[in-house]
Amino acid sequence: MRANSGVGDIALLPMTTAIPAPDPIAGAPLDAELSGWRRYLHTIPETGFAEHRTSAFVARTLRALGLEVHEGIGGTGLVANLRVGEGRGTIGIRAEMDALDIAESAPGRAHASATPGKMHACGHDGHMSIVLGAARLLRERQDFDGTVRFIFQPAEEHGRGAKAMMADGLFERFPVDEIYGLHNMPGIAAGTIATCAGGIMASEDNFTIHVRGRGTHAARPHMGIDPIVIGAEIVLALQTIVSRSLDPGAQAVVSCTEFITDGIRNAIPSNVVIKGDTRSYDPAVQATLERRMREISEGICRLHGAECAFSYTHEFEPTVNWPECVPHAVAAATAVLGAARVDANTVPMMASEDFGAFLRVVPGAFVFLGNGADGQPGGTPLHNAGYDFNDAVLEVGARYFAELVRMRLPR
Repeated sequence: MRANSGVGDIALLPMTTAIPAPDPIAGAPLDAELSGWRRYLHTIPETGFAEHRTSAFVARTLRALGLEVHEGIGGTGLVANLRVGEGRGTIGIRAEMDALDIAESAPGRAHASATPGKMHACGHDGHMSIVLGAARLLRERQDFDGTVRFIFQPAEEHGRGAKAMMADGLFERFPVDEIYGLHNMPGIAAGTIATCAGGIMASEDNFTIHVRGRGTHAARPHMGIDPIVIGAEIVLALQTIVSRSLDPGAQAVVSCTEFITDGIRNAIPSNVVIKGDTRSYDPAVQATLERRMREISEGICRLHGAECAFSYTHEFEPTVNWPECVPHAVAAATAVLGAARVDANTVPMMASEDFGAFLRVVPGAFVFLGNGADGQPGGTPLHNAGYDFNDAVLEVGARYFAELVRMRLPR
């Protein structure tokens, strides 16, 4: 998941020794095995497209559970297949594998990151363990008729992993009828599930606006073209796009997050670079944001006699749940948790998720799994140096996915 980081100026922690890699144990309680997997994965964080140890551990665990595993898809990605009966239906269940470039701050945590400067601050260690747990449950029960594909994706935080797997023939080699995923969510009561039809997480588009003026001595501003004044005018004008160029019912955010100059204290600079991102749910809104940002930036620069170079890139697709698939996710969650602990019409979030790229081409749905309310275990925000996945919700996630498969591929 891509969102704002909660990381401060935290020194790198000394390297620790990773706890031993656990092996599947016949007859072990599910919750204990899930926690063992999760805590081991937490000690070996690896960032996008470098998840070599992580992928190897996941593949070894899946093979030990009796699944057919295919590695090296889109880099470090892998797919494990489990077929039961003669049913033709195929369901995909996805987990992401990458960690973040954040130094963990967790004194006394026995399973803390053993790699300085990297940690599982978004809970992908928990997501992998949940999907491994679903694989174990489905392998043991065999209470469905069809094929399940367990998809472990690299580089979600970059917004590149899903597309890399698809470019490597993911759905041609391993076709699915539907695909489902989840993300833990601090701030939501532990062990609850929330989803909605339509947009549930936003796109993320990045922009760079380079204003080229003419530098001059600060005492003689009339001799130059001040890109700071021009850039400031652009930043303010961009905030009118959401309020004046979009339908009031549309949702979008335009955020300028960096303002960089090549000036010094007594000199007006020649260049200003403005960077930031936008969030939205609708491709038409994305197109409007890009068009209006370009028009405003170039127009203001022309007005002041400056040059403008504008770039706009699409980093994450919006995560848009298929309306026909959401009821299946809700039914499975309700069967596991009861109706009182399932929100079928949750408020969408402006954070981004690479799962949206899969939903552009395959029907499916994405849900939030409550990690813990504010101030409770699991309530530490995502992308925070003190974050940890709440082990108490691992079994909920695994049983949710297993129930979803059983319902979608009935015997």
